[in-house]
Amino acid sequence: MTLGLLVEEAGLFSTVQDLGRQGFQSLGVPPSGALDPVALRLANLVVGNPPGCAGLEMCRLGATLRVTVPSLRVALAGAPPTGDLPVLRSLTLREGEVLRIGRVAGGAAYLAVEGGFDLKPVLGSLSTYARALIGGFEGRRLEPGDVLPLLRHTASSRRERALPHPLPAERDRPLRVVLGPQADHFTEEAFDALLGEGFTVTAEADRIGLRLSGPRLAHAGPPEIASDGNATGAVQVPGSGQPIVLLPDRHTVGGYPKIATVITADLARLGQSLPGTVLRFEAVAPEQARIALRRQEAEIAALAARLHET
Repeated sequence: MTLGLLVEEAGLFSTVQDLGRQGFQSLGVPPSGALDPVALRLANLVVGNPPGCAGLEMCRLGATLRVTVPSLRVALAGAPPTGDLPVLRSLTLREGEVLRIGRVAGGAAYLAVEGGFDLKPVLGSLSTYARALIGGFEGRRLEPGDVLPLLRHTASSRRERALPHPLPAERDRPLRVVLGPQADHFTEEAFDALLGEGFTVTAEADRIGLRLSGPRLAHAGPPEIASDGNATGAVQVPGSGQPIVLLPDRHTVGGYPKIATVITADLARLGQSLPGTVLRFEAVAPEQARIALRRQEAEIAALAARLHET
């Protein structure tokens, strides 16, 4: 029998994800990776892993996992779920113990395991891209009976560690976007609506993208373009005028014009957006986007400096 984490209940959509598969979009392979990369980094920090180590992403409903190794240290971050484990605090489990992670109070929660998973990278990453059956655990979401193999079978001897909770995200604050790259494909009224109205995340939301419902964003011409590259956070607008915000499993190219792109510093909050969430957008200049990312990195570093034993 493989030793590791036995999946007794898999949750709604649980997959292995790291910080993404970079450099293969020209081959049609999207980056995939964590919907909330900041949360994954923090979970890894608590258990002593490198920031890009793969963890278990659980969307909306968590998994029930049984330990089948002598001991295992874990930590949880992201949207807080119901269950046995508080967020941002490590816990060592013994063989036979069961970890129950319940309903997730946001888009995704992340479980990091000390040492990481003993899985084979695909194109340099353990991230799961389920549509192509690559990465992660057999290229798919977890199912009951799966056993996730581990690189460590015994937890280290150090004491448990914890991080202070970061300031809660201002959920009503607009997501910052850089306008374009096809700004000339939209009317002035479209920009007024994008930046002045709210858009609701519909039930058609997954790791590919969030389809939004709100005021129609009118095109200035045909609603299609010659296919060009897509980025995570791009706001593309099909002929219906209802925007779609792209997420890590997005197509690498697309033929709909993109009115704006969510900045990197706001992607974590975007990835935690559930159906029914009302999103608002605020335009910023590219330099402001770079400043925001540097500020976010400084905040993560300040939080890491406050890591403490418990």
